[in-house]
This record gives sequence, structure tokens and C-alpha cells, in this order.
Amino acid sequence: MAQAYNQPDITSVQNNRVKEWAGLLDRKGRQKAGAFLIEGIHLVEEAVRAGAPVRTLVYEADKGLPGTLADHAEAAGIETVSVTRPIMERCTDTETPQGIFAVVDKPAEPAETLLADPGSDLVVVVDGVQDPGNLGTIIRSADAVGASAVVLGRGTVDLYNPKAIRSTMGSLFHLPIVEADLQELLPAAREAGRQIVVTSLQADSSCYALDMTRPTWLVVGNEGRGVSAAAGELATHRVIIPMQGQAESLNVAMATTVLLFEASRQRLAGSSV
Repeated sequence: MAQAYNQPDITSVQNNRVKEWAGLLDRKGRQKAGAFLIEGIHLVEEAVRAGAPVRTLVYEADKGLPGTLADHAEAAGIETVSVTRPIMERCTDTETPQGIFAVVDKPAEPAETLLADPGSDLVVVVDGVQDPGNLGTIIRSADAVGASAVVLGRGTVDLYNPKAIRSTMGSLFHLPIVEADLQELLPAAREAGRQIVVTSLQADSSCYALDMTRPTWLVVGNEGRGVSAAAGELATHRVIIPMQGQAESLNVAMATTVLLFEASRQRLAGSSV
């Protein structure tokens, strides 16, 4: 049951807080504030349920706030603010706003923690992916197989781009996602015993022949250029995804999903399950 209608807490689009929230639609604004926006009941509920650092929950006054979400927000000590429809439209980027968004603090987990954690044995490393939908799908697939983390190299699309966030379907709150200089992190990962795997159309070895029950970091690259030469030189293995049809290659998100589920299949087959 939605919370009963009350007079909006904020009614003017010129309000300073509204300007701050609207600024989070821009990458520079997000970097300055150290926060980002999520829109829609599903994403907001997922963030609250996962214990994400939600600063403020903003909802449209004439639609109200679902009772269960209001209870969870209160229990977590999250500020709730009601606003007018024009404010909701100002602070969201969808054509038809869903009537609710939240301001969430950016996590600040250093990439080096992945090397110190022996459990970080299946990691996706994203090297220059540009499409926010592809990035979101990669994160969702990583979450689906229980991957340890996702690493975003320099030149990769902003994780907090609204389309990227929507494409994750909430998975960005389920596993660590860190930004790193791959020229520093990948050599350290190799030294720590992780195998660094890249896909290549010129590779001779099938991904299905590679033992991915070992600690594995999968490096996936730009939609047009693939993995950068610099990152490719740091690989311990180059593999190809065999295809029986006439398609030349797979979309990067699809290819990543194939690799992740092959790693998952091997691990399940090698377990006592």
C-alpha cells in the first residue's frame, strides 16, 4: 500500500537540492558529488535491500511511497523527500518517470583488495567497453554466475551512466565493481597467481578447452577494437569461442556471458554438488 498523499516537501525546480540532484545526471556532477542516481521502484528496492549507501529517497507526492519501501527506508535511516511531478521530470532521464529515485554514494573500494582476497577467483575485467547497455549486461551476467568482482579499466563507459545502471537490473549492488589502471593491476594479478584470459579471433585454443576452475580473470574489450594491445600483452591465455554458423563474432556482452557460464559450468561440474 502506498503512503498517503501529503503536501510535497519540495515544490520548486529552482530549489538547491533539486539542482544538486539534477546535476547527478551528468558525469562531472557525479564525480564532484561522489554520488549517483537510480530511478524506478525495482532499482531503489534492490539498493535498499542490498544495503547500498543510499543518501536520499525521493518520490512523487501524488503517487506516494510504497509502504514496504517506506518501512525499509525508515529502518535503514534513509531520508525520504516528496516532490512534485516537474521536479521528478527534471531529475530523471526517462521519457516517463516512474515517480521515484534515490541518491546513492559511490563506493570507494580499491582494486588492490581483489588481490588480497583469495576468494577473488573469477573476475571480469572490462577494457574500454563504450556502450552502457553492454556494460550493464556484463555486470548482470557476472552477478548471475556468482563472479567475485568486475574491474573497469580506463576508457570504459561510466558505470553510473543512467542507461548502464538500468541495464544492470540491480546487479551493481550485488558484487564489487572497481575502477583501475589495468597496466598496474593485471601484472599484479598475474604475479598473485591469477590466469589472465582474453578472447581473440586469431586464437587457436577453444575457451572450452581452458581450465577455468583455476583463479581466472576474464579480460573483455572494446566493441570495435577488442582488447587493447597493452592489455592483450599481459594475457596468460588467448582463447576463441567456437561458432558453427557464419557470424564473424559475438557482441562483447554475449561473448562475456558465454565465457562466464563456461567457467561456472566447469566449477559446478568439479564440485560436490
